[in-house]
Amino acid sequence: MEVPEDFRADVLAEAEAAVRADRAVVGDGRVDLRDVPFVTIDPPGSMDLDQALHLKRAAHDPGAPEGAAYVVHYAIADVGAFVEPGGAIDAEVHVRGTTLYAPDARTPLHPPVLSEGAASLLPDEDRPAAAWRVVLDARGEILDATVRRAVVRSTARLTYDEAQARVDAGDPADALLLLREVGELRLALERDRGGVSLEVPEQEIVAHDDGTFGLEFRSTLPAEAWNAQISLLTGIAAARLMRAGGVGVFRALPEADPRDLARLRRTARALGIDWPRETSYAELVPTLDSGVPRHAAFLNEATSLFRGASYEAFGGTGQEPGVPDDAAHAAIGAEYAHVTAPLRRLVDRYGTEVCLALCAGEQVPRWVLDALPGLPRTMARTGQRAGSYERAIVDVVEAALLAGREGEEFDGVVVDVEDDRERARRVEREGGDAGAVQRGQVVLTDPAVRAPVEGVDLPLGDPVRATLSEASVPGRRVLFTVGGRS
Repeated sequence: MEVPEDFRADVLAEAEAAVRADRAVVGDGRVDLRDVPFVTIDPPGSMDLDQALHLKRAAHDPGAPEGAAYVVHYAIADVGAFVEPGGAIDAEVHVRGTTLYAPDARTPLHPPVLSEGAASLLPDEDRPAAAWRVVLDARGEILDATVRRAVVRSTARLTYDEAQARVDAGDPADALLLLREVGELRLALERDRGGVSLEVPEQEIVAHDDGTFGLEFRSTLPAEAWNAQISLLTGIAAARLMRAGGVGVFRALPEADPRDLARLRRTARALGIDWPRETSYAELVPTLDSGVPRHAAFLNEATSLFRGASYEAFGGTGQEPGVPDDAAHAAIGAEYAHVTAPLRRLVDRYGTEVCLALCAGEQVPRWVLDALPGLPRTMARTGQRAGSYERAIVDVVEAALLAGREGEEFDGVVVDVEDDRERARRVEREGGDAGAVQRGQVVLTDPAVRAPVEGVDLPLGDPVRATLSEASVPGRRVLFTVGGRS
């Protein structure tokens, strides 16, 4: 897949030089926010910390406007302070596009001396940042949003488990309690907009102390959903600034195809899930529990509605004037821009620079305008590679865990089944007796494997005894068959 193993010498040299030139200096347009007690919330072991947050009630902020209830401070790593436009690092990150993750290593977008060092919002270190200040009303709606260059100092690096524990402890003096309050308000507004956040258990590769690997399904914590809402909130605020300024890049997702929605309703009926005609999809999803097999199967099917996301750039060099009218993100229910992960995703640096210029009343830099038209292609290419890479890693670990166990039976649940239209296309493509069996996906309980399955009349959403037919490490392929219900 042409994943690079290291950075070229000129890229590393440029990064080292950028680190030596201290960029966390107050003045020349960079304000001092080191008195704001920011914290970061990330997976365990993370070193490339893009975001740090602090929430407070507007009553404690003398600058909050009338009607304000909350003030969200969100510091984003200022990658632009370290990357010279047109330089060696800039050229390399346009090739990489995004950070790639493997169970035993990561292939970073930027040299680690930046992404895990001088640019990362590590605790107890002065760092340059793009500091957002988003003011919300009592419902969580945005009243005002600005971003400026700053120097910040994070006070703690929290894992999701640690953040959840602090919220659950309920200490009134802990500002992190507002994460739940604001997060729940934003989730409610998302539902009102017709957006939806799917909470499907994540398949993770786990590295053991002896150097071997395993697989687990991990349910997301509420704190992860609340934290994600702060990121989404910032992306929505950024998109509003871009629309007002007539320049930027949106992350867009079209509305679900009516045929896919109709298929999903048929799936609900097959699974015995009550979905009244007058109830919208966004209203139904929060009532489901991914711990219930039938609900998990439905939520798995629902992910098919969120395909086809793309980037839409506008206002760049050589582009027609005007902002796209159909560039909203259907899953969020609003226009949205990626600006909160510049250490790990190329496009975020450009979105951040656009917003910084607009808020300062300045012209967007020429190097940003020149790059905007090509960004969607770059992100599409590198995003596809990242998805294929991470899926291939999971596939090979699944095959390695199951190799040599062909013929054994495993407990699982069928979570996806091809419909008649898909089967007809497959029969036309493969010919012969390809239509004699139905194909789908089965999720095992132990080991935590999701794999293709074949059988006659596969029972969607039902527990099954699945027989392992094939486990090929070289082919990165696992296949199960189901003869009937358990």
